[in-house]
Amino acid sequence: MTLSVDVVPDQDRKGPGRPRSARVDEAIVEAVFELLSSGQSADAISIEAVAAKAGVGKATIYRRWPNKEALLIDAVLAMKGPLPELPGESVRGDLIALIAAMRNKRMSHYGKVTACLMPELFKSTEMTEAFQKAVSGPRRDLMRGVLRRGIESGELRADLDVEMALLVLSGPTLAQNMLRWNPNVPDEHFAENLVDFVLRGALA
Repeated sequence: MTLSVDVVPDQDRKGPGRPRSARVDEAIVEAVFELLSSGQSADAISIEAVAAKAGVGKATIYRRWPNKEALLIDAVLAMKGPLPELPGESVRGDLIALIAAMRNKRMSHYGKVTACLMPELFKSTEMTEAFQKAVSGPRRDLMRGVLRRGIESGELRADLDVEMALLVLSGPTLAQNMLRWNPNVPDEHFAENLVDFVLRGALA
């Protein structure tokens, strides 16, 4: 299977210089979320079903995404939201911003959607690599950079295992997003509580 997850140009190919409609893009992605939230597996969802749900033609989807796999990856990106602007004042502040950015308006769908998407996203090495490059890789790199800067500035221990710290920060976030692992932790305090807990063992 040959995948393409390249960023779609800002101009819709429907006509020379004609701008894409952000509302159409949003409707298509929302259609994916609704289909997955209803219990359908990602493998069972077709471009035809997404088009019907979104109220657009198949050609409209194919002008934006070359195949279903690329659409699913973009749906995950939309669910996670954009990479945050980091305050840059402290390791703690930057880590809190990163964790908080993983919890956005789409979190109510996160558990069901992710459970349906993951088998499709990891069904092949090529698909896994495409997902990691587009979705998880940039976020890991950003967090990795924050931790390394903290070591260089003396905020964090010089012997800190950066990769293990990444895992300790991201694992609970994924569990809370997908499973509501600890319902007693208020959402508005989750990022601060997690970061402060991890930093107790990481601060210089």
